[in-house]
Amino acid sequence: MRAFGEIAERLRRSTVQVFPDQRGGGSGVIWTSDGAIMTNAHVARKDAAEVRLWDGRRFPARVTSRDARRDLAVLRVEASGLDAASGLDAVVVGDSSALRPGELVMAIGSPLGFAGALSTGVAHSAGGGWIYASVRLAPGNSGGPLANARGEVIGINTAIVNGLGMAVPSNAAAEFLRHGPRPALGVTLRPEVHGLRILQVEPHGPAAGASLREGDLLLGSFEELTAALDSGREVLPVRFLRGERVREAYVHLGATAEAA
Repeated sequence: MRAFGEIAERLRRSTVQVFPDQRGGGSGVIWTSDGAIMTNAHVARKDAAEVRLWDGRRFPARVTSRDARRDLAVLRVEASGLDAASGLDAVVVGDSSALRPGELVMAIGSPLGFAGALSTGVAHSAGGGWIYASVRLAPGNSGGPLANARGEVIGINTAIVNGLGMAVPSNAAAEFLRHGPRPALGVTLRPEVHGLRILQVEPHGPAAGASLREGDLLLGSFEELTAALDSGREVLPVRFLRGERVREAYVHLGATAEAA
């Protein structure tokens, strides 16, 4: 078990706390040693944040890319802090497509503000664009790493659905870092049991133009939404729940709402 402890310690050194404001935040993963930090879009909602390393050092960072559709964002430590932050311990990124149900996995994060907390479990499924695992997550774990027994990061922890931790696969995160965000509604989404909850609507984006609001629940799965967005259609019909009423809107991708 000593080797397991060493793996956990290496992951802790590669996990940061992300503070977008004074009300708290989540976690992040040092993806590259030159200062790229992967986290969730719903953690990095603003254009700037502060990150705290495992040893207590704090540095300002800015959001360089955000994919609200995939709930991913990339932070970079500001240039003024790079020299002081040299020697950042980047994770070893694994192949999420190789993960099999039943494999041991571990999550590192800052649940309820406790930095470097470890949770272990087993992978339940790795299909459909998400990884589900029986790891215990709490507010503050979002954006932290999900790793296999070798310490390779195979996911970015995002939410809890039906009692299971849900993570964005590492292959999707790596693709996002290489190619940037794909066509999107202009919202930050959180998967829930019956759909996708809108946490934030980008001002003047496609969803804003269709009068979608924070708190609306898009009906359907992430996979269905992904297929629709990748279909090449310019107008998408979207069914959503607002209060107790099911409504429908037509989202013009690429359209912007006029400022009031």
